[in-house]
Amino acid sequence: MNSLNQTTRETVQTRNYDLFEQAIRMRKQIVCMYDGYPREFCPIILGHSQGQEKALTYQVGGKSRSSLPRFGNWRCVFLSKVHDARLHDGPWRVGSRHTQPQGCVEIVDLDVNPSSPYRPKRRIRPAGPAARRRRNGTRRR
Repeated sequence: MNSLNQTTRETVQTRNYDLFEQAIRMRKQIVCMYDGYPREFCPIILGHSQGQEKALTYQVGGKSRSSLPRFGNWRCVFLSKVHDARLHDGPWRVGSRHTQPQGCVEIVDLDVNPSSPYRPKRRIRPAGPAARRRRNGTRRR
């Protein structure tokens, strides 16, 4: 592989990583193509496994190779396989079962769970009224 292709691929991965991080921080869905299927994800954990960018997500819509239960399902996503990704306003869902430890992301950078047992490298600050005003571009009067 020549260096131009490698650089292009790394840029796409970095853009996806940044977008998934933004989705986690803003509690927004990601709408994208993954493995040839349209998907709607709520990213929960973001990080790396064996040198690859990965995310543990909750798929809330779209299609997949296997059937998608009515209320969604957990998915482990390689960010290098994500295409045409964008943020989407929609209900934030994380699933109701948290009985199994996740094995998707080895090195956790961000976890939407404030009491994460995975020791994320960075924490997500709770969005209080001032943060919401800044994000919406409004000021307190």
